[in-house]
Amino acid sequence: MDAVELIRECRGALARGHDAASVLTEAWQAEALAQATGSRLAVGGPPALRGEALALSEVSGRGCGVLAAAHPGTAAIRAALLTEIRDPRATLVGLGGLLGEVGIALVGVSCSAEGEVHYWTCVEAIDAADESRDRVLEMLRRLALSEERGEGAWAPP
Repeated sequence: MDAVELIRECRGALARGHDAASVLTEAWQAEALAQATGSRLAVGGPPALRGEALALSEVSGRGCGVLAAAHPGTAAIRAALLTEIRDPRATLVGLGGLLGEVGIALVGVSCSAEGEVHYWTCVEAIDAADESRDRVLEMLRRLALSEERGEGAWAPP
C-alpha cells in the first residue's frame, strides 16, 4: 500500500480516537509509519533525503519505544502494509501533518492523565512526535533545494 494512503488511514483513526488508550495506540501507529517511511526513503528514496530519512527512522523508533505499552499487536500494525512511496513530497507533507496532529492529541491526553507515570509518558511521546516532525520538515526543505538545483526528478525503483 502506498504511504499516502496509510497516512490517510492513520489520520482518520487518530481523529476517531475518543479515549486515552486509542490516542496512545494511534500515536504508536504514526511513529511506526514514520519509522517505516524513513527506512524506505533511506534505502531507495531521493539521494538528497537519505541521511535525514535514516535519522527519521531512528527518531521514530524512539517514539515507538516510548509508547511500547500502546503497541497494537503485529496483526494490526499499519506500517507493515507499506509497500511503496510513489510521491515523496506528498508523503512527507502528509506525514508532517499526521505527526503534528499526534502531538496535539497527546497534549490532550497528558492534560487528563491520572498518574504521574502516564503524564510523563505522554510528554516523552509529544517530544518524540515533535522531533520526528522536525526531521520530516527538514526532508521537505532538502527536497525543495534539490529540485531548485535541478537535480532531477526521482522515480521509485
